Amino acid sequence: MKNCKTAQRQRIVFVYFMICVLALSLTGRLAYLMVVRADYYGQKAKDVQQRERSIKAKRGVIYDRNGEILAGNKPVSTISVIHNQIEEPERVIRELSTLLELDEDTVRKRVEKVSSIERIKANVDKETSDKIRELELAGVMVDEDYKRYYPYDTLASRVIGFTGADNQGIIGLEVSYDEILQGQNGAILTMTNARGIEIDGEAEERREPVAGKNLYTSLDLNLQQFATQAAEKVRKAKNAAGVRVIMMNPGNGEIYAMVNAPEFSLAEPYQLVGISKKKQEKLSEKQKNEELNKMWRNGCVSDTYEPGSTFKVITATAALEAGVVSLTDGFHCPGYKIVEDRRIRCHKTQGHGSETFVQGVQNSCNPVFMEVGARLGVEGMFRGMRQLGILSKTNIDVPGEASTIMHQQKNVGAVELATMSFGQSFQLSPIRLLTSVSSVINGGHSVVPHFGVSIENTQEETVKKLSYSEKENVVSGETSDNMKMILESVVTEGSGSKASVEGYQVGAKTGTSEKLPRRSGKYIASCLGFAPADNPKVLVVVLIDEPEGIYYGGTIAAPVVSELLDNALPYLGVKKQKTEKKEKSVN
Repeated sequence: MKNCKTAQRQRIVFVYFMICVLALSLTGRLAYLMVVRADYYGQKAKDVQQRERSIKAKRGVIYDRNGEILAGNKPVSTISVIHNQIEEPERVIRELSTLLELDEDTVRKRVEKVSSIERIKANVDKETSDKIRELELAGVMVDEDYKRYYPYDTLASRVIGFTGADNQGIIGLEVSYDEILQGQNGAILTMTNARGIEIDGEAEERREPVAGKNLYTSLDLNLQQFATQAAEKVRKAKNAAGVRVIMMNPGNGEIYAMVNAPEFSLAEPYQLVGISKKKQEKLSEKQKNEELNKMWRNGCVSDTYEPGSTFKVITATAALEAGVVSLTDGFHCPGYKIVEDRRIRCHKTQGHGSETFVQGVQNSCNPVFMEVGARLGVEGMFRGMRQLGILSKTNIDVPGEASTIMHQQKNVGAVELATMSFGQSFQLSPIRLLTSVSSVINGGHSVVPHFGVSIENTQEETVKKLSYSEKENVVSGETSDNMKMILESVVTEGSGSKASVEGYQVGAKTGTSEKLPRRSGKYIASCLGFAPADNPKVLVVVLIDEPEGIYYGGTIAAPVVSELLDNALPYLGVKKQKTEKKEKSVN
């Protein structure tokens, strides 16, 4: 009996003990939640009781080098509805469908949808949004927003790029500098009850948006317009598939103009160019997306091609640097050269006869360059290409740069070396070639081609200058001087005469390359030119894709280079030089 009572007392003590432990645990937990986690759960409760409406940040402006706006903002509004607050649904449906020019059924679905907030339409112009505000429709929200605006529409479309529905960059500078341009969105926070209805008398909490930073670029509105007009003129005259133009400062890599004609509309970036609306309607979603991606490609950066004879600038530079050729070395061109089992011809089938190395460049003679390539050898050729960056990307500050498509060094035989020496059997992008040529003519240092010059923070009133890495002595000063002299003689005495500009010494090299598959009858005519020849301020490349009729670079691309330099040089303040012929020294 005594043992039973003892056991009962023990059970009671144990129960009381457990109750005390539980009570202490609950008290500790409650203290933890109320003190340690008070801020966290307070915010959670606030989040449940608050409705958040986003306030779009003003996107940073993109300027040209002279402060002209290339991409700006227009104030617009976003119209939304809050289901629980609508008092006159039929009136709301009727008024919004009329003012926003939307189908009534579309508006009805959104008005009747039970959700905390439902967007009806974005990018509504100020006049329309003001009319909606004046109606004072319960449950209808009119929130401020910004729409990207491109004042020159098609100009430099693939370079500038455009933004999506939520104001994020899609292509071009808009995407590569997106983090800088986008800013931080703000919000309007409204207190609501358990049913999601706003509480009368409770003030709205507003978090102000932070505007994006502004981007100043090297693009020059006037030079871009000059280049676009010249490209369109030759494209239409030759009924070409497209024309690409780049104008750059070879001294520092700043790009003044980049054209991919025909351009597309930045105001309507999803409207295909060159395809009728009837044909567009027949395209599947996949086909349309493929066509859009093709239209948006920046061919100057993202597409590769066989450079043809313009690449002879690289071969000649590599040979001079390696010391395997001198300016006075003699060659003989019978109109072809036998390499292993191949008979590789010169563009002048009857041959150039005896000529010096300089004359070989002036005449754009393939047998001369095949001999120079053989002297360099495979290792020497690849060393020269690596030295001038041909095998690597330029790191230009727009997306989608293509890599050079080149033979593996171990697989290059005599035939491949011969064709490489005059710019065939491999492919590179126009910007890659132009950047490498910059090192040849600027005294020998490398540059990074770029558009971004500086970033302006309007909040902090600061400007950050952007910098780009350079390497010195990529090419010796002597080789650079000799190449400038040789390329000037191509204009004064050789195949680039149509690139000449009255009052200026111009250096140039022309090229004509047949597209794959061979014997398709499709060519790319090209010419690169620079001036003044002794101290270049502007370097230009022009590519005419699939011209009809005459397709030689020296005939149809060189005159475009001449026109561009003729416009650009006086505009950039480069004074005309004496026109009498200079005596050229031979080193």
